[in-house]
Amino acid sequence: MATSSAIGPKWGAEETLPLPRRYNSAVRELVAARAAEKDLDWTRDVFAESGQLFGADDAAAIEQALLDEGYRFEFSAASSLESEPDKYRRPDASDSAFVAGEGESDEALAGRGDNVLTTTGNTVGTVMKVSRIEHVMELLGDGVPENTIAVIDDSGGTLTAPILEDFAGVICLGGTVRSHLGILAREYGIPTLMNCRIDGLEDGDRVELESTTPPPAADAYETGDTGHARIWKLQS
Repeated sequence: MATSSAIGPKWGAEETLPLPRRYNSAVRELVAARAAEKDLDWTRDVFAESGQLFGADDAAAIEQALLDEGYRFEFSAASSLESEPDKYRRPDASDSAFVAGEGESDEALAGRGDNVLTTTGNTVGTVMKVSRIEHVMELLGDGVPENTIAVIDDSGGTLTAPILEDFAGVICLGGTVRSHLGILAREYGIPTLMNCRIDGLEDGDRVELESTTPPPAADAYETGDTGHARIWKLQS
């Protein structure tokens, strides 16, 4: 069994956020130590003896140790800013992805993303940024205003799942069309753009999503061939 220092993180890349990195490191170190104590060969014994290496009590103990060290488990909606900060930074004026005036004379291009499902016509609505559980609870009680297009960064879909079907459309700043939110959007038939980059959209702005655009190809995220669906900010 290799020592913990020789065991690389999953997929061979460092974890982006500090909490997963600390948690996964603790798991790897514990499993490596127990395997060494029992003189287990990983390739031979991983399936038959894995129950001796890590269990539910170990997971609970590691979680408690992390909490005692000051780590806190965050909602996925709060993690995107740290893991992909470039998506939240205002693009330079020279960025060709945001060219004001593209489209009709009364429209300005305000973003691009990846279309989840193709609709027969584009989707028009009013922007509402949704990033807090408390806001979702308010919308559950009071109802989602008609023709609301939610701007969210929770690509997992957990945050807005209770009210997703009430949106006219969704602009998600993270994820891919394969993310949980993309799957839910297809199930509910909600026009949704994933992996979006937006410029200057605020609550109350009227926008048009180019939801008639075909979804990305299967290899789009490997080749970088993404961001073809446009978002226009409409004049009031």
